[in-house]
Amino acid sequence: MLYGELIREHYRHPRNYGSLERPDIVHEDVNPLCGDRIRIEVNVGLDEQVADIRFRGDACMISLAASSILTEMVKERRLTAVCALWPSELLQALEVQIRPARLKCALLPLEILQTGIASYQSLRRVGEHAQDGA
Repeated sequence: MLYGELIREHYRHPRNYGSLERPDIVHEDVNPLCGDRIRIEVNVGLDEQVADIRFRGDACMISLAASSILTEMVKERRLTAVCALWPSELLQALEVQIRPARLKCALLPLEILQTGIASYQSLRRVGEHAQDGA
């Protein structure tokens, strides 16, 4: 078997697939090596935690399954904890050895989510500084 049962299950029945009404964070990127495109949307709760998260994309089985698994992993976690996730944690959650040529596919959703959170936090800091100077 090329992919584990968990990857096949999340590919066939992705969790948190779709869009949010008014997301606080939206980030999309593409893997230029294979064309996988993933978009992740997040609603941030009062305690800076992931209140809700959705993804969608046109991607391979590994990228879509990794997106689904990642969204389950991070729900209700604080944004700082999500940014501290190591790629190895997501790879371990996939429950199968990913070939080196497919690592970018598996890690694309984590990269997108962490970049989106970093942009969101940066914009919030700029907004706070603007309010302080007003």
